[in-house]
Parts: sequence; C-alpha cells; structure tokens
Amino acid sequence: MQLETDRLILRKLEENDYERLFLLDSDPEVMKYIGVPVLKDVNQSKDVIRTIQKQYEDNGIGRFAVIEKESNLLIGWSGLKFLTQEINGYNNVYELGYRFMPEYWGKGYALESAKASLDYGFNDLNIDIIYAMAHSENDASNHILQKLGFERMNEFMEPDGVCFWYELQCEKYSSKS
Repeated sequence: MQLETDRLILRKLEENDYERLFLLDSDPEVMKYIGVPVLKDVNQSKDVIRTIQKQYEDNGIGRFAVIEKESNLLIGWSGLKFLTQEINGYNNVYELGYRFMPEYWGKGYALESAKASLDYGFNDLNIDIIYAMAHSENDASNHILQKLGFERMNEFMEPDGVCFWYELQCEKYSSKS
C-alpha cells in the first residue's frame, strides 16, 4: 500500500524508519502543540512504529511515512487514523493528521500529503466524513486544515490547551483546493 504525489511517497512505516522518526518526535519544536512529551530514547520510536503497524493490522489504516522523492528521506508522517479511543466525544471515526521535521515546514508537504490521504479516504475507502484536530495556537496546521476545506466544529480542552475540532464531508471535498 503506497500513495504517491508529485514530490512525495506515502507508505507504511517500517521498522528501519525508527532513526528518522526519532529525529521528528524528539524535536521540541515539532512536539510543541502535540500534547505529549518529546521522545528521549531512540527505542521509543521503535515502539511507536510497532503501535502504528498494529493499527494497520487491526484497522486497515494508519499514519504513513512521508518520503521526499528528491532526497529519498523520511521527512515526517501523514495520513488517516481510525480513532478507537474517544477524543472530543468521538471514536470509531477517521482522523487526518500529519507531522513534519522543521526543515521541511513551509514547502507545502503537509498540504500535498494531506490531499493524497483525503483522496484515498474519500475515493478508495468510501469514507463519508473525515475529522481533524489542531491546537488553537498552531496557526500553520489550522491554516492547512481550512485550506483543505475542513470546517471548524468546536473546541475542546487537552492537557496542553484548547484544540479545534474539524470535520470534512466527502461531498464538500474538492481535491483541487
């Protein structure tokens, strides 16, 4: 299972992705609005990958490694997750998420990978509604979600502050956005 855009390959996370994933999840700037502590040990990344691989197995979907074609490097992750634990009163729904290394911010990769994930979710998986969330102070992520056509439905509290809850219905989505 793999998705492809002009500049990116989105594929399932593999065990040997752990070092690049650790670079991502140990960066305080990356984790600033996530609400979980930065990783301190590279072996924690192996656990993260195993957790996501279990999601592939159990739910048929999970976040994908994002590989920049030009460098052939993992630059972050993006994709859909089937929420099995309640967030903001929702569970058993599909949620879009993404996380990238700072040196790849501002290049349109989050938007590009999110579009590929939404196209896959709506067109291949026949999902009716995809949800997303972003910390209220994460201007870049909120901007991307709005640009994709997500509608802000409400706010909810997380331990690190107020988060916005978004919804995008299939019939309102245009991959041209």
